[in-house]
Amino acid sequence: MKKNNPKALLPILVFLILYLGLGLTFEYGLKIPMGFYNIPIVIAFLVAILVACLQNKPLSFDDKLKIMGQGVGDKNIITMLLIFLVAGTFVGVVGRSSAESVAYFMLSFIPGRYAVAVLFVVACFVSTAMGTSVGTITLITPIAVSVAEVSGFSIPLCVGTVMGGAMFGDNLSFISDTTIAACNGQGCAMKDKFRENLGIALPAALVTLAVILVLSFNTEINPMPLKEYNLLQILPYVLVLAGGIIGINVFVVLLIGIVSGSVIMLATGQTAAVDLLSNMGSGAAGMFETCIVAVLVAAMCALIREYGGFESLLALIRRIFKGRKAGQFGMGLLVCVMDIATANNTVAIVMANPIAKEMSAEYDISPRKAASLLDTFSCVSQGVIPYGAQMLVAISAAATLGHQVSAFQIMPYLLYPYLLLVSSLFFIFIFDKRNKKA
Repeated sequence: MKKNNPKALLPILVFLILYLGLGLTFEYGLKIPMGFYNIPIVIAFLVAILVACLQNKPLSFDDKLKIMGQGVGDKNIITMLLIFLVAGTFVGVVGRSSAESVAYFMLSFIPGRYAVAVLFVVACFVSTAMGTSVGTITLITPIAVSVAEVSGFSIPLCVGTVMGGAMFGDNLSFISDTTIAACNGQGCAMKDKFRENLGIALPAALVTLAVILVLSFNTEINPMPLKEYNLLQILPYVLVLAGGIIGINVFVVLLIGIVSGSVIMLATGQTAAVDLLSNMGSGAAGMFETCIVAVLVAAMCALIREYGGFESLLALIRRIFKGRKAGQFGMGLLVCVMDIATANNTVAIVMANPIAKEMSAEYDISPRKAASLLDTFSCVSQGVIPYGAQMLVAISAAATLGHQVSAFQIMPYLLYPYLLLVSSLFFIFIFDKRNKKA
């Protein structure tokens, strides 16, 4: 056991103060649009690592580099990085038009009265297939605003519904960076985490759908025009989703998606061969910052663990949370706090992973349960914070279509994240199925 050393947690505190403090100043003090996302998170982590390197003077700098190298060289970190890059390539291949085809295909079969319910289902499916909540919101929010304009539903309801569906897929998708980070950090198979998660997320989604339908029946509806769609472009998403659920290796699943998507995009004339390669590169490049953050967090956490910081945090958690159920809640609360501070659920999971790993051993929590808790609670907080990327992108998308809505108008309609929290607490404290470690 390493020495209990609270001072070793200082790099995390420095990062949170630097990132959260500057983010709040930019967003609300200087009124800079998307202020939180103008903060270079990589630089914030580099400063935190510098602080960690200045601690524990008995260790030489070379020894500290070796410790960081061992943290970065962990099999789970390398696997995570490769999956991030391949997942980004897939998203780059299938592009925006494929996701639009999914949305309009599902909307084409449903009467106008059920349009908001369909928006929720579409957002759930698209985000699960694409693996990105922000991408889903960017894609479907304009459709949601158009639905509101022609149907009579309120814009905050339609936008909040899309945000909720987007967080459903962010939580469950096999190619979501949060799923990748949680599963590899805790050392569990994605299919096991999916099954664990589905039992929590599906009831919340079904109740959300029921509430949306109740609200829908109290609104006067107008007929809605729809755009054309291409059924073939839906196929890559279906293959990725089906392959993941079956349990095929994630790399194989993504390669199937990339190959099928490439063939379909070329055959339907949606892109040229040269552009396809460029799109692959752009998709992979979109994951570069996430990869760098994962590397830096792994290096920083290796030093903190060596100095005894995690032992200190675990000692605090032991004093506050007694028993397995309380330990699960403590794990969820930990990642929520990290997410509220960073406004990035993937970063929050990567930061919480090593601490959660120790908590799993302490409280007898299986790897798949731990991965599920980290992903679920981070999606709850990320789905409702008014300065998160999801909210800011949704507001911006509505504004580009001439509709000014605020975060506080949308927040009452974020039904799914609220119900996901209720479902999570229910499965922790009331319906806790004890899982054997895997």
